[in-house]
Formats: sequence, structure tokens, C-alpha cells
Amino acid sequence: MASGGASVTTTMIAAQIVEVGGETLMKSATKDGMSIFIFIFYSNLLALCFLLPSTLFHHRKRAPPPISTSIFCRLLLLGCLKTATQTLMTSGIKFSSPALASAIVNLVPAFTFILAIISRMEVLNMKKHSSQAKVIGTVVSIAGALVVTFYKGIPLINDAIKNIEMGASGIFLLGKSDWIIGAFLVAVGSFCLSLLFIVQTWIVRDYPEELVINTICCCFVVIISTIVALIAEGNSNAWRLRPDKELLSVCYSATFVESLKNVIQTWACRKKGPIYVAMFKPLRVVIALSMGVIFLGDNLYLGSMIGAAIIVIGFYAVIWAKAQEEHTTSENNLLSSSSAPLLSNKSIDV
Repeated sequence: MASGGASVTTTMIAAQIVEVGGETLMKSATKDGMSIFIFIFYSNLLALCFLLPSTLFHHRKRAPPPISTSIFCRLLLLGCLKTATQTLMTSGIKFSSPALASAIVNLVPAFTFILAIISRMEVLNMKKHSSQAKVIGTVVSIAGALVVTFYKGIPLINDAIKNIEMGASGIFLLGKSDWIIGAFLVAVGSFCLSLLFIVQTWIVRDYPEELVINTICCCFVVIISTIVALIAEGNSNAWRLRPDKELLSVCYSATFVESLKNVIQTWACRKKGPIYVAMFKPLRVVIALSMGVIFLGDNLYLGSMIGAAIIVIGFYAVIWAKAQEEHTTSENNLLSSSSAPLLSNKSIDV
């Protein structure tokens, strides 16, 4: 049980690293003039070219279970949520700033926590230590992410601080009036992402076929993003992919983010639930910070170190809570299975 939980955690951390790399390439490509809507269309179209053969190969000997009308409608809803999330997030960052967007995205665990309790996917009993740890860990992780975003502090390495458009608190707002629109778009996108985790878990628990789910969902995203891109981009030149950062970002996103990461995320939703998956969002701040320091030579500040430590503490609190709940569930199942023969023997004796 412990090794299984560790494997899910390790896989999810790897998925977050992959996603951070994909976002970095996407930001670079869109900064050079690539349309957000065209990027979403091409990345999902290429991902579908990977997912469809993989699904057919995986089910070459065993056909997947038939898809009911209810599952099909949920998949359509999932495709709409995914398209909306991608569009809102990328548009919000373009209108506001990466730092402000990062602060708002870190509210995803809180949104997911509330939605999971409302939908009864998670049971909250504040008399239990595991429930207390989940609540505290979620709040602590969000607080740590906000510290990384809004508090800079003194530099610890790379003393030659570059000319960065930041205030004393580390907030990066660019002084534009339309940052409020960007903040609103990212907030709505964060809520859509939390709702996406709930719907994804709802689907995969009733239809445990991760490849089929992501293939059909990706197909819906391609259809919806095509319509959105045709409406938003009237210029035919915007549909041409240049063989530079644009092509590289699309290929990377399709292969690792839209294909591999989404399958892993769906699998984790089935194994651990939506709150567990959402808890990795604040951890992405630590990953992005580490990659920036190691590969880009970014400055490392005291606020970043403090915030990263707080995020890790909150993250492990939730992981511990989920492990305790699984241990309790397995013990209860073991007790019920062992008591069943005793009850049957008593009934025979009577």
C-alpha cells in the first residue's frame, strides 16, 4: 500500500515537472506572436494523433466497456471544461502577469476541496486527525504559494540583481489597467480546473479506462477549439506553424502535456481522488523556482525559500492524511472480510 502511494506521488511530481516545462515553451511561443487559440487547437490535434493509436493498440485484444449515454455526456462536459480552462488560463496570463496568475492558480486546491465535499467525493469529519490534516495542509500549501509569489526578501545567490519590474513586495503587475480582466479570467479558469478534476474523477470511477477517456475528451477539445479559433482568428496566416519555438512548443505540449500528463492525472484521480491531484498545483511553484535557478540562472530569494518550505509542509500533511484514510479503509475491509466467516458459522450453529 505504501509503495503504491509512493509511486502515484512520484508519478504526479514528474507530471508537474513536465507541465511546467510545457508552459515555459508555450509562453515563449505566444510571446513571439503565436495565437493562443491556434496553440490549443494544434496541441490537442497532435495529441489526438498520439492517443488514438495508443488506445487502439492497448485494446487490441480486449475491447473497452461500452460507453453509456451518461458517460458520453460527462465526457462532452469534460471536453468543454478543458477547452475553457486552457483558453481562460492562457488569456488571463496575457492580460495580467505571470506572478498574479500564479497567486490565483494556487487557489485551485481550495476550490477543489469545497467542490469535493459538496459532491461527496471527500468525507470531512473534523473529529478525525486525517480530516484535520487535509484542511490544515491545504491552507498551509496555499499560504506558502502566496509567500513565494508576493514576498521576495533578500537574495541568497546571484547577488547581481537584474532590472526586474517588481515592487518591494515582489508583485508583478506591469501597471496596466487591464490586469483586473486578466485576474478575473485566471480566477474563472482556476475554478473550471477544479471542476474539471471533479468531473474527471466522476467519470473515471464509473468508467475506469484512462486512455479511452482522454482520447474521446481530446477529440471534443479539438472540435470545440477549432470553432473557437475560427471565430477568434480571422487571419489565415495565424494558422501557419513556424518551424521554431511554435512547432517545438506544440509537439512538446501534445506529446507530454496533453497526452502523457492528462492520462497520469486521470489515473491519479481514480486512485486518490480530486483533492490529491489538486494539491500538486502549489508544488509547481517550487518546481518552477528550482528550474529557473538551475537552468536559467535566476536569483534565489529568502521569500522563495520560506514559501517553498511552507508548501512542502502543507503538501506532506495532505499526503499523510490520504495515507491514513487508505490505511483505515484497508483495516476496515480486512475486519469485515474476516468477520464474515464467523457470522456464517454462527448462523449454521444456530
